[in-house]
Parts: sequence; structure tokens; C-alpha cells
Amino acid sequence: MNSHYDFVIVGSGPAGLAAAVTADKLGLKTALFDEQFEPGGQIYRSMESSVAENAPVLGEDYLCGKALVSSFRDSSAEYIPGTTVWNLDGTLNLDVLTDQQARRVKARHIMIGVGAMERPVPLPGWTLPGVMGAAAADILFKSADMVPGEKVVLAGSGPLLLLVGCHLVDNGVKLAAMVETSGLREYSKAIPFLPGALRLNHYLRKGLMMRWKIRRAGVPLYLGCRDLAVLGNEQAEGLSFTCRGKTKEIPATTVLLHEGVIPNLRLSQLAGCNHEWYAPQRYWRPVLDCWGGSTVPGISVAGDAGGVWGVKVAEAAGHLAALDTACRLQVISESERDSMASPYAQAAKREKLIRPFLDHVFPPSSQALVPPDDETIVCRCEELTAGQIREAVAFGARDPGQVKGQTRAGMGPCQGRMCGTTVAEMIAAGSGVDIAYVGQLRVRPPLKPMTINQLADLEFPDEY
Repeated sequence: MNSHYDFVIVGSGPAGLAAAVTADKLGLKTALFDEQFEPGGQIYRSMESSVAENAPVLGEDYLCGKALVSSFRDSSAEYIPGTTVWNLDGTLNLDVLTDQQARRVKARHIMIGVGAMERPVPLPGWTLPGVMGAAAADILFKSADMVPGEKVVLAGSGPLLLLVGCHLVDNGVKLAAMVETSGLREYSKAIPFLPGALRLNHYLRKGLMMRWKIRRAGVPLYLGCRDLAVLGNEQAEGLSFTCRGKTKEIPATTVLLHEGVIPNLRLSQLAGCNHEWYAPQRYWRPVLDCWGGSTVPGISVAGDAGGVWGVKVAEAAGHLAALDTACRLQVISESERDSMASPYAQAAKREKLIRPFLDHVFPPSSQALVPPDDETIVCRCEELTAGQIREAVAFGARDPGQVKGQTRAGMGPCQGRMCGTTVAEMIAAGSGVDIAYVGQLRVRPPLKPMTINQLADLEFPDEY
């Protein structure tokens, strides 16, 4: 590892890999840092080591990442896996932890490509053993060739829920039920966005085929469900919910929850980038220009970390960010940048047509945003309940920092990654303040737990 680079990329998902390939072709001294030990991010997880016989189950959308990973491996970009970026500031300094050694790296330009994370789903019983995120279950299959046993219930909303259901069916798992919080009301709200989606009708056909596969496997499907709760005391024993005015209980030993994904903002927050509220999916995203440039000079964001648009948009965004970086560093001219960027920009514009429709068909449920009961755990690190958060709001807390000061919500090892969005939604709901004004929990370095020795042994570049 060097101490200086022209271009540093954080995250080896589609955006990071694409940016590294393009930057290397343009002659930039490039480094790619990632916490995982194989390139691919979450969507292309374990691309190089996945079991060959799983290829038919994983499908073409997964396997198309093989070419991108191969192109990255053929490049001369420096790949530094197993590395945590625990600090990033507006002067383009990165502090990383690799091989238990903390080091500072200086870059002329930085691209954040850390992707998205599953939205927390704080419903009763969500902390019981046997409950996990649907995306986490899919990662387990890709990386370890493991699937849950019998009596599996999928619950929530979003395209990924269908994809995971199909993967489980193809692996011979008997699904007890699929319980969706989206219903006909959400589909009707999405109708104005259908013309754009029809221009990419292969996505719609794919969604219908996934639903047909799950139904053909004999999986009971419930739409427009409310009042979800995981049953059990010591471990998950089933799922209860209300559908069409009737309460149902489905026995299960594994409950997979999913209510969409939200951008991972930890690094863009730490760097001081401005963010904007995206109401359809109720998340914050960085304010970016058409090249992925943030409001902090020298820092770009690409892929789902800049807004959830999907894998093809993420890959195009990585290429665009690298081209703009080369232009800013005076390696290519603006006219050369624009000419090379044209196919990527057109591809991104085309692929974005489907997203407004999907965002309105699969919004997060009200229960996923604000737990209706007081006993549900909201902050897992500090074991704080929804009732304790509501009490802080009743005492006058009007931003996440004030709730944090009164309750310790967000003071645990994850720094609010699992509770921050819920705390903000609860403040808005309990005080009548627009969530866009409530804001977010602040993050501070180190982003991940470190020892005092590691911090004290931080290695600085020579000029420091």
C-alpha cells in the first residue's frame, strides 16, 4: 500500500469496479479499498468463489458481473481487500485499518462506492434468533452455499423479497408463506409511473415470472398485510399478521424480513457532504451532480450509496465518476470526457426509467418506519425500546442528537446504523416536525470499533 494515490475508491461493488477499470485505462494511480476479501460487493458477492452448480439458481443478472470482476483483475489498479476505512475528511485524507495496522492515505480524488444496506425492520420479535434480513440470507447462500431449512416465512416489501423467494424455491426450500406489506393501494399509486417502466418492460416481465414461480411452488401469498409480529419467546416460532381484516399466524422457524434498501451514508456524512431527502422511499441521499460529484470538492459518490437505482446504473455511475475525475485532474479534456461518457450516461438514463415505478409499488410500510407498540426494541446495541424513544420525544427532543443524549440511542458499536432511521421517523411522527428538518444522527470516527493501540499506532504519510 502506498501513501498517495490519484484516485481512491472505497467499495468493490459494481460502481467501484467500473470506476477502477476506467481510471486505470486513463492512467490514474488508483487504489480500491474494501472490507470484503473478494471483489463484487453485495450484488456480486463471492463471484470468484461461488459454487459452480449454483449458477442456474443465481441467474444471469448475477453471472453478468463475472466480466466486470475479470476486467478489474486484469487492470493494474491496486486492490486492498480486508480493509476498513474508518475515517474520511474533507481534505481527502482517508484513515484505514488493514492487517490490524492503522494508516493514513492521501488522495487527489476519492469516490465512495459502498452501496446500500437493508432498512431496519423493528417489529415485535425482530431480535429473536431465527430472524434475519432477506438480503443477509441471500448473501449467506452466495458466500457459504447455505440456505435455511423448512418452515421459512418471507415478510415485507420490495423486489429483493421476490428474488430471495425464488432462490429459496430453486434450492428446494419449502416456504411457509410470503407476507407482503405492499398491496393494491400501492400499485394504484404507481400507475402514473407505468409509462416509463413499460419502456423497460423486461423488468416487469421478470417480476411477473418471479411471482409465478413462487405461486407455482405452492407458496401462500398474502398482500397488503399489517400488524406483523414474530412469534416466540426464546426463538422465532412463526409470524402473525393482519390481512383483509383477519389475523393469521404462520408457524415458522426462520423469518426473513425486508423493507427495501437505503444508501449507506456513513462516509459521505463523515466527509461533510450535503444530503437531500427522498420521500418515495423515505431515505437520505447525497446531493450529487450528473458526474457523481458531491458538495465537497474532490469527493464523488457512485452506485447505491448515492441513491438506490440498481446495479446497471451503479456500474455506469462508476465509469462516469472515473471519467470526471480524470478530467478534473487534467488527464483528459472536457470534450474527451463528454465523448467517452456518452454511452454510460445514456445507459444510466434509460435504466433509471424503471425506478420511480418500483419505488411507489414497494414503499416501506408504516410499521417498518415507526413501531406502533412501545415494547419493540429500536436500538439493538443499547437495548432501547420504542417507548423510551417516544418518552424522549415527549420531553422535547426534536432531533436525533437530542434523543441520543437522553437515551443513548446511537451510542453503540454501530453508531445508529440500525436505529438512526427509525429514531428520526419517530421524532417526526411524535412531534409533527417534517422529517426533512429532523435530520440524521451524526457519525464520528472511527466508524467501526478499534482498539486504543490501533489508534495510537496510526501511520502518517511522510509529509505529516
